[in-house]
Amino acid sequence: MAGRGEGPDFVEALARGLDVLTSFGADRPAMSLSEVAAAAGLARPTARRLLLTLEELGYVRSAGGTFSLTPKVLSLGMAYVGALGLWDVARPHLEALVARTGESSSMAQLDGSDIVYVARVSVPKLITLRVEIGTRFPAAQTSQGKVLLAALPAGELDAVLAQPSRSGLPPYIGRSPEQLREELTEVRARGWALADEELAPGVRSVAVPVRDGHGAVRAAMNVTVHAAETSTERLLGEHLPALLRTAGEVSADWARWQSRPHVEVDRSRSAG
Repeated sequence: MAGRGEGPDFVEALARGLDVLTSFGADRPAMSLSEVAAAAGLARPTARRLLLTLEELGYVRSAGGTFSLTPKVLSLGMAYVGALGLWDVARPHLEALVARTGESSSMAQLDGSDIVYVARVSVPKLITLRVEIGTRFPAAQTSQGKVLLAALPAGELDAVLAQPSRSGLPPYIGRSPEQLREELTEVRARGWALADEELAPGVRSVAVPVRDGHGAVRAAMNVTVHAAETSTERLLGEHLPALLRTAGEVSADWARWQSRPHVEVDRSRSAG
């Protein structure tokens, strides 16, 4: 459920609408009214009004007594990606990297204790996890997440790691919190992170930071391989240098994009 605010301007109805949208997922692509109400923690009449409103707006469809999301929901997430400018900047570089390595490459940002994918260029390979824009994974189990966690101040890192994951995946039990912090210290020092079958069997990846115009780590970029096809030595020896170069190019182009001249025109004044 969406976090509840306490300020005088907090709109409870909007929060409940978001609860309804986020109650759907890969394990619950279609639900009855009662199921939506239970998943969103709402009374049945309230869930019904929200679903009908979302249906009228085009974000939800109903058929045979069940409700499901429509592709229009993607516009909410893509509005963020578009405003960020990162996809337009990163796309040609990601495509060139994938063409060079023959492996999929993605970019992600931190959201709580999870990463969320904001850009991706993939190749058709048998990987045990489906990844697309908006996919969410526990940060501590991914190479991109480790890069992003390593960039946080110590106090903020503790607060982030204390948040429960919203990915729906079970936590990784092969490492203690102390070992994770030691690994993040190494990641911070060397500038890249490795995740070797921590997220799922057969999935191996390396990631590096992407920085904004002020040098702050704002995203992470990775190369993902199948562990049975690509050894750790090859991943680090061949793909990591190419990834580092590509991330540097994306960071430089993004800094230029962020510093572009930008003026908003007051149409009401110009019309007069």
